[in-house]
Amino acid sequence: MNPRAARLELRNEGVVPSVNALANQLTDTREGPRDECGVFGIVAPGREVSKYSYLALYALQHRGQEAAGIAAADLGGNILTLRDTGLVAQVFDQNTLGSLHGDLAIGHVRYSTTGSGAWENAQPVYRSDRRELALAHNGNLT
Repeated sequence: MNPRAARLELRNEGVVPSVNALANQLTDTREGPRDECGVFGIVAPGREVSKYSYLALYALQHRGQEAAGIAAADLGGNILTLRDTGLVAQVFDQNTLGSLHGDLAIGHVRYSTTGSGAWENAQPVYRSDRRELALAHNGNLT
């Protein structure tokens, strides 16, 4: 088999993406805003990370305006998560930020590409089985 035929065979099997597929990925033709979720993380021992997270999410507000959330924890401590629908300034105030103690935090502002704008889709998500976990992401987990 000649080299050109081998390349075409690989391309047809999906091993090597076609030039058209790459061009489509690089030239997004959607109309309107193309923002996706905003995600932030911080580790700052001795600092008020919830307030830094608030300011970071406020700056990232253009990335998502449906929901906002922060999960904070001390190194080796328990995780406290607060999330709700609405803008960052609507979800958090001085009292709620004061309750989010810790040396590390993750934050998220949501722009839904799939799913509804319901509270269940707000992040960070929290799970506590044998270990605690808070997760904020920009994408779809299947």
